[in-house]
Amino acid sequence: MAMFRETISLTHDGALKAVAAGATRAVEMGVPQCLMVVDASGETLASLRMDGARFLSLRTALAKARTAASINAATGDMAFEAALSAGIASQGAVTNLPGGLPIRFGGRLAGGIGVGSGTGEQDFDVARAALTAIGADVV
Repeated sequence: MAMFRETISLTHDGALKAVAAGATRAVEMGVPQCLMVVDASGETLASLRMDGARFLSLRTALAKARTAASINAATGDMAFEAALSAGIASQGAVTNLPGGLPIRFGGRLAGGIGVGSGTGEQDFDVARAALTAIGADVV
């Protein structure tokens, strides 16, 4: 049995580049957004609330990023009962709102990105632009 495993980490430069690319896409769309990038353990690496973005969306963007990193999958596809239970059990730290994507390089999890303040599809669009900019796997 192995006593360790190799991990991959997103650098602060990567996190900042992801947020900047996401913000650029949001400007192109005309939809100000909140963007959060977390590492694989859910700790914040970079965040931005664009001018005009809903301030409460910072919390949901963080929950989306942490959820995506925790489940290593996009947010928004949980069964209603599971999503409700997870939200209650985690005191809102886990969400089923669309807009969270895992950050993976070659299939290896490095963290998560959460975007909020637009529709679910707009949030995903901004998150995918951020992943593309840093060379991450695009979900």
